[in-house]
Order: sequence, then structure tokens, then C-alpha cells
Amino acid sequence: MNQVSRRSVVLGGIAGVGTVLAGAAAARAASYPFTLGVASGEPSADGFVLWTRLAPRPLAADGLGGMSSGAVTVEWQVATDQYFTQIAAGGSVSAVQAWAHSVHVEVGGLQPNREYWYRFRASGQISPVGRARTAPAVGSSPVLKMLFTSCSHYEAGYFTAYRRMAEENPDLILHLGDYIYEGAAGSGVRSHVPSAEISSLADYRVRHALHKSDADLQAAHAAAPWIPVWDDHEVENNYADLVRNDSSPAGDFTARRAAAYKAYYEHMPLRSAQVPVNENLQLYRRLRWGSLATFHMLDTRQHRDDQACGDGTKVCAAADDPARTLTGATQEAWLLDGLGQRLGTWDIIGQQVFFAQRLAAADGSKSMDAWDGYTANRGRIQAGWQARGNTSTVVLTGDVHQHWAADIMDDYATQNKVIGTELVSSSITSGGDGAGAGTGLSSLNPHVKFNWNRRGYVRTVTTPTQMTVDFRVLNQVTVRGSAATTVQSYVIEAGNPGLQTV
Repeated sequence: MNQVSRRSVVLGGIAGVGTVLAGAAAARAASYPFTLGVASGEPSADGFVLWTRLAPRPLAADGLGGMSSGAVTVEWQVATDQYFTQIAAGGSVSAVQAWAHSVHVEVGGLQPNREYWYRFRASGQISPVGRARTAPAVGSSPVLKMLFTSCSHYEAGYFTAYRRMAEENPDLILHLGDYIYEGAAGSGVRSHVPSAEISSLADYRVRHALHKSDADLQAAHAAAPWIPVWDDHEVENNYADLVRNDSSPAGDFTARRAAAYKAYYEHMPLRSAQVPVNENLQLYRRLRWGSLATFHMLDTRQHRDDQACGDGTKVCAAADDPARTLTGATQEAWLLDGLGQRLGTWDIIGQQVFFAQRLAAADGSKSMDAWDGYTANRGRIQAGWQARGNTSTVVLTGDVHQHWAADIMDDYATQNKVIGTELVSSSITSGGDGAGAGTGLSSLNPHVKFNWNRRGYVRTVTTPTQMTVDFRVLNQVTVRGSAATTVQSYVIEAGNPGLQTV
């Protein structure tokens, strides 16, 4: 979207401004444009995306963040040190009202596998400093420390888990959907703005800004590059392509999805390849982490058939219809092609809803919103990665507000042959504090090995020979300040799929 100059820029005026009159200081604070923080994402071996949005009044009802209609020049800087004594790259871009004065800078020409620091300047003001990292070069496989999570319902609790993630000093963070929630204000520990269920572009912008205004979320964005994908609540609960979940609020759902997708792009560190076109946005994509891992990031909302049998958890023969698809035929072929390329030791599939079979009762009832509602699509993908010789496939999942871990089976009915591993992260806040040990394990699903009902995230440390997995939880999110602790750890060996208890 932005044409980036590669010229070096020296951003002056970084030092303190000294003593100023109280009135002038207050006026300056009121006009500070970087209230939503900074972010990086989409790392490659020579760069990453830098993001910010100018919004001195982020919750202004018109969704424009208190900005005037004019374009604003935003300077950016990348350095090899956090004090910016060694500038590696810089330039300027134009932030325009049509995109809510958001900025997406695609930085290139950097060194692989190293830390960088970045900042912005606009209207004489300096942004907070963020930390980014480039991916390793192809042919190298350094250790990767990655965190992933999902589901940050603003009203359900405080974003302390994001703060704990920032403190982990990770190389990479994946967010697997439900970054915002679209619903009306309820009775949680914090209140949604706007108070009604959102449906317009202005409303989606304000709801994103509400989340981005949170200091703990800003800390997580500033700590490491992110690779995000959406689920349903970025638009509407349980929607499927252009089929909406219900008729409230009234209106054109195509226009609503277009507004939601545009606001999502405006608030995420995504590349120009993800600029939305009308009601569509190309979100599924592939990223390489040297020769260690390939991330296949899926979109299981925009291209799916409607949930079978009216959605919900039930017995439904239509769920097994070979024609039904969660990914769409084009994305399915793209995924299988990428798995067949064998670009790294590990193939990591980042996606939204429970992948392995998870029966809810002995009668065979299961969730129509998960892959259990699209069994043929799942079966083709599983058979595809086996046919291509992939023995180090790990599926990362969000959505269900609890930690889970499962072996992925070639045949769930007979429990024949482990062919992959699924790791499911709990939520940042959705579901409230939770109850500790989960109650979801059942003889109906012997391949499902772990369940825990607290909020948190998953930490993985990956090498060419193994992935260590730590399920991290907070005791409370309805009050601030909980520590993060590990409740379960596993090892997954490269070439030997399945969970091994530490």
C-alpha cells in the first residue's frame, strides 16, 4: 500500500525536550499520535513489516482516531541497537485517512537471523521502540523460541497473558484468531466500546483501537514479530464465508465483512499482499524460518461451506460429505503443494479450529464448526501429508479457550498410526479465570492426551531434532498481575510424530 523510500533518515529530537510549561505538555500529550503502539510481523530472512497507526483520540466514534483528513508523513527507522546509534534502514511513508492513518512498511535488505529495533516519528512526536527479528537464511536452522495464543475478549479479563508473553523474549509470536470480539457490551470486568454489537467500518476500527490501547497487548506486539490469522469474532461469531450466523444486527453482511476485513488489515502488521479487495482478503500464506520450519498459515473462515446441520455439537451425516470443505479447494491444493515442497524440517500449520477428531458423546456427536464438521477435507489433507513423506507435521490451533494436546491419527476409529501432533492454545481472556484441570479427556478420544481450563499461551522451543512444548497458564485474568506457570510439558521428536511426556 505504501511506497517505501530506502534512504537513510536521521530522526532528530530523540533526546528529552527538557522543562516545558504544564499547559504545553498537556497539549502535546493530547495530540500524541502513537497511542496504539507499534508492531512488527511477517518476518523474512532480509526484513519484516513495521506497523503503527496515528490516533491521538483512538476511541473517537467516527473511527478516525482524532486525525484530520490530510495525509501525514511518517518517518521510520530500523537500528541494530536499541539506542539507535547504528541505523540499518530508514525512510518515510504517507499515512492517509482512507486507511485510518495506518502505516505498513515492508523493510528489506537486512541481515538474516538477528535482532533489530525500530521506531516512528510523525508531527514531531516519537513512537515507542519495538524489537523485531529477521528469519534465518535458508540452509540454517538455529533454535526457534515461539509463542502462540488466541481469543482475547476485552470484557472477560485483563490482558496480563500478553505481558507475560512479552517477558518471555520470544523470537516469534503467532496469534490464531479472535483478536477482537464483535459483541455488545456485557457484564465483564471491562466494557466494550462501542457498546452495541459492531457492524460498520467505524465501529470495527474503534473496537480494534480499544484492544490496541491496552498496554499489555502493546508490550507483546513490541516484543517480537507476529504472524496473525483471524477466526470468526473479527467479523461475527461462527460465520461461514458470506453466510452469517444470525440476522442481528440487520444489514448487508457482505458490506459488514468488507468493513471488518479492512479494519483487520489496518490494525495488523501485514504485507501489501494482504490488502483487502472489496469483501475479500488473501490471508492464507506461507513463511519460512530458514531450513528449520515452514509456517503454513490457514484461513478457515473465508472459504468454508456453511456448518452442517445448523451448526452446534450433534450427530450429522452431512459432516462426512466429501464435497464439504473448510478450506476451499484452492487453499487445500495450496496447502498440499506447500507440504510437498519439504522446505524445512518441521511443517507447522497455524489455523483456528480443533483439527483432530473430538467426539462429544458415545453417539458420535461432534462440533460442526471444527474440522469434525468437514471430515473429508481433513482426511484429504492428512492423507496428502503422508503421501508427501511429511513426518514432522504440527498443527497449531486456537478457538476453544482451553489448552489441549492430541496425537493426529491416520484412522481415528481404529487408533491406527500417529501421523502428526496438534497443540491447542487456551485464550488470553475468553472464558474468564477457568477452573484449573480440564474435564475434556475421555475414552472416546484416546488420542487426546491433555486438557487444562485456564487462560494462557503455549511456548515451543524448536530445534532440528525436537520441539519442546510448555503449556503456560495464569490463575486469574479477572484481576491484574498473575504470574505464568507451566502446567504440562511435552517433547515432539522430528520424524517421530506424537506427544512424549517430559
